[in-house]
Amino acid sequence: MTSLELDERYSRQELFGGIGVEGQRKLAASRITIVGCGATGSALACLLARAGVGTIRIIDRDYVEPSNLQRQSLFDEADAAESLPKAIAAARKIAAFNSGIVIEPHVADLTPANVVALFEETQLILDGTDNFETRYLINDFAVKNSLPWIYTAAVGSYGVTLNVLPGKTACLSCIFADPPQGTFDTCETAGILNSAVNLAGSIAATEAMKMLVGADDWLRRTLLSFDVWRNERAEIAADKPRPGCRTCGDHEFLHLAGEGRPHITLCGRNSVQIHERRRPVDLGQMSERLKRLGTVRHNDFVLKFWHEPYEMTLFPDGRAIIKGTTDKTIAKSLYARYVGS
Repeated sequence: MTSLELDERYSRQELFGGIGVEGQRKLAASRITIVGCGATGSALACLLARAGVGTIRIIDRDYVEPSNLQRQSLFDEADAAESLPKAIAAARKIAAFNSGIVIEPHVADLTPANVVALFEETQLILDGTDNFETRYLINDFAVKNSLPWIYTAAVGSYGVTLNVLPGKTACLSCIFADPPQGTFDTCETAGILNSAVNLAGSIAATEAMKMLVGADDWLRRTLLSFDVWRNERAEIAADKPRPGCRTCGDHEFLHLAGEGRPHITLCGRNSVQIHERRRPVDLGQMSERLKRLGTVRHNDFVLKFWHEPYEMTLFPDGRAIIKGTTDKTIAKSLYARYVGS
């Protein structure tokens, strides 16, 4: 691509008065982190990469599956066939349409043990996760370090997003003092419309650009929710911290202080994630070890092992996803049997 073509890349965006040439320079100098690169995370990464955000760190613990392709816009059938980690697949796709920015993929689960390293030198955190445990961890870190972040979620035809500006607006704990209790919909139980995902991602990406170019007066200071099927929309005021909030008021960072999470049941996936090992796994050696016990294949990023009725996905850091059960005891036993303790 010629320098003239590169100069033209952002020309239409620079014509928009809210950004202009100076705003585009600020975007190019920005460093952001997206946690989770599934449906909303893919939308956020795609939009902000095309907008010219200079450095985008993508953190995701999962791999691409065929069921992702209906709504996760950065992936294709080849990624699913290879079971590529989403962070790696996303980085490759973005490099193909914008080679002028930096993408830092991290195949990892965000935990209290690695949160400081993974959020190093970032200006803004964007939520593309599927669980409140990780969102509360993000909220703790962001509030403690006065770092802005944007909460975004979508399920069914419903989407929701919230800007968190520590010290200025409500934080996640102000709105949701405790995680939602009881039974609630997931993409597995209620399905999901890709249009709801993309609307939520588009709104959050626009708010991110406002933050990065310094258009603070135009930032939304509400929890915005909408249902694209029922044509419903609602907003809850979030323009100031809630008195008595344990996070931004009392500075009790319970999730940040927590220990690493050895077992996590993944949302709607009939799966358990295991953290057991404290040393790397050689996927080639592990493949040789497991091939007499079931079907196995691997690449540089992930190993897949099938032993009916279970499927294990093993990552080089020793983390594994056991599919076919939500029983943590069974998952731990299977991990010990096939990988070791």
